[in-house]
Amino acid sequence: MRFDAPLMSFGGVMVDQHGPTDRFPGLAMLTGLLGNALGYRHGDFDRLQALQGRIEFAARWDLEPKHLVDYHTVDLGQEKMRHPGWTTRRVAEHRAGGAGAKFGTHQRYRHYWANGVMTLTLTLEGDGPPTLDDLESALHRPARPLFLGRKSCLPAAPVLLERVQATNLLDALCRCPLHPRAVQNGQESLAACWPAGIPGGEQARIVSRYDRREWRNQIHAGRRDHHEGRIGRPAT
Repeated sequence: MRFDAPLMSFGGVMVDQHGPTDRFPGLAMLTGLLGNALGYRHGDFDRLQALQGRIEFAARWDLEPKHLVDYHTVDLGQEKMRHPGWTTRRVAEHRAGGAGAKFGTHQRYRHYWANGVMTLTLTLEGDGPPTLDDLESALHRPARPLFLGRKSCLPAAPVLLERVQATNLLDALCRCPLHPRAVQNGQESLAACWPAGIPGGEQARIVSRYDRREWRNQIHAGRRDHHEGRIGRPAT
């Protein structure tokens, strides 16, 4: 798979009004991406949970991105926003909290990666639907438009590259060709992540991620370890 987009965001742990982005995608983000391609709905809790439990992946930055912070505000004291609004559940709803939370000016900082290109290798552990054939078909013709983290982050090219056979995910990643724009960038090695059980890479270290989602309750839950380090450029 290849993520090539003007903006991407990989949803780190949010603190107050700051919505950071992790260095690499997380399991919940990839589950949402694949589930969207397959036509799963947000309420398909069991299918999303099962899909998340089967995903294994590795990723590398072919082109290093720039870090971008989008600052925006909303004035909740405007007359049109001071009254209850209608939800998609067909009931009226208003913001809770004190006067500042209800009617003050809210500030938000959203973090993105800009103008980067990432290559990923992904597989599904275990049996049952969906199969890799199902995923390949869905990524060729997704049920709904795909986005890379946030809905504003639309890919600039098809996400699926090809199906490959390899010893493991890191081996597959090391053999995937570079994005054409990255061939001339002169980097001797590329920033990457891969599953903790696979040895290899350079400057590898174990990093803990909190990127699993409990889909029924819509909360992030569960720690996962993976390697982050650098890998050599694939042969051209």
